[in-house]
Amino acid sequence: MLRIGLFLATNFAVLVVLSIVLNLLGLNQQGTGGMLVFAALFGMGGAFISLLMSKSMAARAVGAQIIEQPANAAERWLVETVQAQAQAAGIGMPDVAVFDSPSPNAFATGANKDDALVAVSTGLLRHMNQDEVEAVLAHEVSHVANGDMVTLALLQGVMNTFVMVFAHVVAAAIDRDSRGRGAGYYLGYFAAQAVLGFLASLVVMWFSRYREYRADAGGARLAGRGKMIAALERLQQQAQPEALPDTVEAFGIAGGLGHLLSTHPPLASRIAALRAASD
Repeated sequence: MLRIGLFLATNFAVLVVLSIVLNLLGLNQQGTGGMLVFAALFGMGGAFISLLMSKSMAARAVGAQIIEQPANAAERWLVETVQAQAQAAGIGMPDVAVFDSPSPNAFATGANKDDALVAVSTGLLRHMNQDEVEAVLAHEVSHVANGDMVTLALLQGVMNTFVMVFAHVVAAAIDRDSRGRGAGYYLGYFAAQAVLGFLASLVVMWFSRYREYRADAGGARLAGRGKMIAALERLQQQAQPEALPDTVEAFGIAGGLGHLLSTHPPLASRIAALRAASD
């Protein structure tokens, strides 16, 4: 469940580069209508470039090693479990990988339901029993089956367009008396982009929390509700995990910042939702 942090970091970098290019080429000098067209192309383009890069970026960021040929019984079980869950969910077989981290974590990513990546940490394998690991895998396979990354890309593309257009409107209002683009326009544009980008991120974080409940429900269908609840309860019992790489630190399986900026709902809320669904 590290993919959201990686996706957002990549998307932000792409959006900043495209915005700079947009200004250097003078495309921001178009009217608001023309700016809307360019912003949609650049905003959606940035989101989908991030989506296409998400699988390779996620694997490289954590040093995930894809299991080409299982080297032991544990790796064979991982591959066979994901294969069975993928078939049950109606998606293609994802690549299965393991990455070295003492923190119990897992993620799934990819632009295509039939060409995804599911990875688990060595810490997850050490701290959880087989039933709990099965539930975590089912949760990640459900993310793939639900098309969460594609939906996130569409949502982020819309948010990018909103940010770029309204940053342009705000900057133009600040620098309305200047011919062309004065310093006030550029300062206003990037300041407005930062503020509006933060507000847009609140919408993206809301969707991220919503998709966690859906993936928990999917994991319960694939692995069993009891196993899914047990896996979440195990995470509750874990001590504070060691820090992840900077790009994914806030987006681990049990991580998160304040409620509005958190990619994941509280574990207690997720457990309660699963219990309520079984009543």
